[in-house]
Amino acid sequence: MISRMLWQPSLPDSYTKMAPADLGAAITARRAELGDALVILGHHYQTDEVIQHADFTGDSLKLSQTAARLCVDSVGAKGPGARGGAGPKYIVFCGVHFMAETADMLTPEHVAVILPDLSAGCSMADMAQYDDTVAAWDALHRSLAEQGWKGRIIPITYVNSSAAIKAFVGERGGACCTSSNAAEVFRWARAGGEAPAGRGVGRAAGEEVKILFLPDQHLGRNTAAAEGIRVEDETCVYDPRLAGRGEELGGATPAQVLGARVILWAGHCSVHKLFRPEHCEQVRAADKAGAAQAPTRILVHPECCKEVVDRSDLSGSTEFIIRTIRQAPAGSRWAVGTEVHLVLRLAREAAARGVTVRILSDCQCLCTTMYRIDQPHLLWVLDNLCAGKVVNQVRVHAKARALALLAVNRMLGLTAAAARQPLTVD
Repeated sequence: MISRMLWQPSLPDSYTKMAPADLGAAITARRAELGDALVILGHHYQTDEVIQHADFTGDSLKLSQTAARLCVDSVGAKGPGARGGAGPKYIVFCGVHFMAETADMLTPEHVAVILPDLSAGCSMADMAQYDDTVAAWDALHRSLAEQGWKGRIIPITYVNSSAAIKAFVGERGGACCTSSNAAEVFRWARAGGEAPAGRGVGRAAGEEVKILFLPDQHLGRNTAAAEGIRVEDETCVYDPRLAGRGEELGGATPAQVLGARVILWAGHCSVHKLFRPEHCEQVRAADKAGAAQAPTRILVHPECCKEVVDRSDLSGSTEFIIRTIRQAPAGSRWAVGTEVHLVLRLAREAAARGVTVRILSDCQCLCTTMYRIDQPHLLWVLDNLCAGKVVNQVRVHAKARALALLAVNRMLGLTAAAARQPLTVD
C-alpha cells in the first residue's frame, strides 16, 4: 500500500547545497531570532542532525501534549496572544503528518503547527482511509445483522492514524490508544466503553462487544493476545484492499466476523515489519556460540509481528524501550527491535555505562518518510517565519478536530492521574 504524500515544493538550491555545519549554524541563528515564539519538537526516530535542534524530544502523543501544555501554561500566565515570553506562536513538528495533526488539535487556534516537509507522511496511517473505514463499518454491521448478532462494535484507533480516522472513531463512541496504554483501552472497550446515550456506562446484561482495531494489525493482535484473547479463532483481519476487489468483508468470512472478538485492520508499520522471527533465532544462536558473554535480551516494539514479540524477552512502547535501556545494568547486552536512529542513539549512550545495545536486524530499519525532515527543510521554514510568512502549516478542520478530540480525551481519561484531565482547545 503506497503512502499518500502531500505536495511539497522543491527547495531552492541555496538550501540543498549548503554544508551541514552551515545549515546548523543558520538554524541556530534563526531560532535565536524567533525566540520564545518558536518551539521545535523532535520525534525519537529523527536523525541526529535534526534532533540537535529540538527543544523537546519524545513520541508523537507526548510531544503533542508537551506543545499543548506549553500553550496552556503561557495563556494562563500572560493571557491569550500575549508576547514577551508568553509562549509559542509556532510549533515546528519534526515528525510526520499525523503527528502534526494531533499537535494542531491539542494547541490553541492562534498557534501555527508546521511540518517542515509535507511529504513526510506515515504509510501505516495511510493504510486506513476514511471512506474505506466507513465502508468496512457498514459491511461488518450488515453481515453481523444478517447473522442475528445484536451487540456493539467499538472502534479503537492507534494514535498513528489520521485526524479523519480519529474523528471516525470519536463519532462512533470509540477511543484512541498508544502502544503503552492499548491494553487499558482494550479493557475499557470490552467492558462496554462509552455506552449509547440513555443507557448508562458499560455493557447491558448479556451484550456482546467486538473491537474494530485500526490501523496496525500487529499492535492489535499483540494486545489481544496479552489480554487473553485467542488470536487464532477470536480475531480476524479486514483488508480494505481485498474489499476494493469485491470481497465485502475484506477477506474475512461472515463466520469469522461473527466469531471474532477483535477485528484487525490490515495495516502495519513499514519499519517494524522488517524484524522477523529468524532475527531473534540468530541472536539466540549467537549467544550459544559465545557462552562466556552475558546473554542478549531481546527488546522490541509491539508494532512488530506477534511471532517476533513472542520470541522476545520484553516488548513495549518507544518510551518503555528507552527507559529499559537507560535502567539496564552494566554488562548487560540488548538487541532492540525498533527504528535504527533511535537504537543507534541508545547504543552510544548505553556504551558509556558498559551496556551493549545493537539493533535486532542488520537491515536498514529506518522510517523513510520521517527521514524527509532534514536541516534544509527546517531552515527553509524558519527563514520564512523570520520573513513573516508561515509555510507548511497543518490544520485540522474544526468538525474533524472536535470529533477526533472525543477519541483522544476518552483515552486520556483512562490513563494515569497526571493525564486524567481532558485537554481542551480554544
